[in-house]
Amino acid sequence: MSVMVVRKKVTRKWEKLPGRNTFCCDGRVMMARQKGIFYLTLFLILGTCTLFFAFECRYLAVQLSPAIPVFAAMLFLFSMATLLRTSFSDPGVIPRALPDEAAFIEMEIEATNGAVPQGQRPPPRIKNFQINNQIVKLKYCYTCKIFRPPRASHCSICDNCVERFDHHCPWVGNCVGKRNYRYFYLFILSLSLLTIYVFAFNIVYVALKSLKIGFLETLKETPGTYPSLAVYPFLICFFTLWSVVGLTGFHTFLVALNQTTNEDIKGSWTGKNRVQNPYSHGNIVKNCCEVLCGPLPPSVLDRRGILPLEENGSRPPSTQETSSSLLPQSPASTEHMNSNEMPEDSTPEEMPPPEPPEPPQKAPEAEK
Repeated sequence: MSVMVVRKKVTRKWEKLPGRNTFCCDGRVMMARQKGIFYLTLFLILGTCTLFFAFECRYLAVQLSPAIPVFAAMLFLFSMATLLRTSFSDPGVIPRALPDEAAFIEMEIEATNGAVPQGQRPPPRIKNFQINNQIVKLKYCYTCKIFRPPRASHCSICDNCVERFDHHCPWVGNCVGKRNYRYFYLFILSLSLLTIYVFAFNIVYVALKSLKIGFLETLKETPGTYPSLAVYPFLICFFTLWSVVGLTGFHTFLVALNQTTNEDIKGSWTGKNRVQNPYSHGNIVKNCCEVLCGPLPPSVLDRRGILPLEENGSRPPSTQETSSSLLPQSPASTEHMNSNEMPEDSTPEEMPPPEPPEPPQKAPEAEK
């Protein structure tokens, strides 16, 4: 007799996570759904560096020094590594509340605010939290059904609450938050150095070629030939240099103040109230160490965790319903429940007979 082994399909948690994210490699890679500009970023970096290594580096390595392509390769690899680390990692998404947790939070809010008359707007759902002797407001997220932690915000593109939310960057195809901000900063910093490096040595290349054949002859060469392709990295770096370097300078300013882009745009610490930033240490070195060198918190999503399945294969809404739905499927648990239910059913049937004789016993005592 042949025995057939039926394997049930394992459902990972990333397959049922809410929000607008896409996952690859069995949940190991997490990105936003809008990835078109991210592919453009890869094309610009890979295309520019490929032309630079193919044309300028070979010429400059012979004419000047072989260290030029080596240092360019180091900057290129570091930029690509930090870009992929920023794009493929969890930025710090906060899980949404389960139905039981959301109901409990709603009860707490109703007990605190009381009944709101019809036609009146309910009060804002805010909790006060003290950080460094300063009151910080925790706002309630109506989508995730939670009170957001300090500095967290809900991304409208990814539809998730992100811890220490900085901004959503379409160029990296992901949100920038607590778990990937340092890699984002290292990416734009290394990309700025790489852009300046390629741009500078393109100028050196054009200058050396002009000394041999003249500057005008260098510009007049036929498009599509080897020398004309070398001009493309120069043009790309020229137009992208200012934006990348400016963005790096802006984030260097934010890191020195221990501030996020979201807080800077909203004016959280520089508005009319003139409230000091409770997260700043008042020291540039300490702020930089905390943002760039502090401990990296683990992801709380557990994307590759296995979900328990009901008979219909859907995700159970809560842990209690999961355990109750699985109990009848286990024969041991069913026998245990039946053995406990039998005495309970027989006890009520035996208890009523002794009750009627009690009134007749009291009646003779009253007659005596």
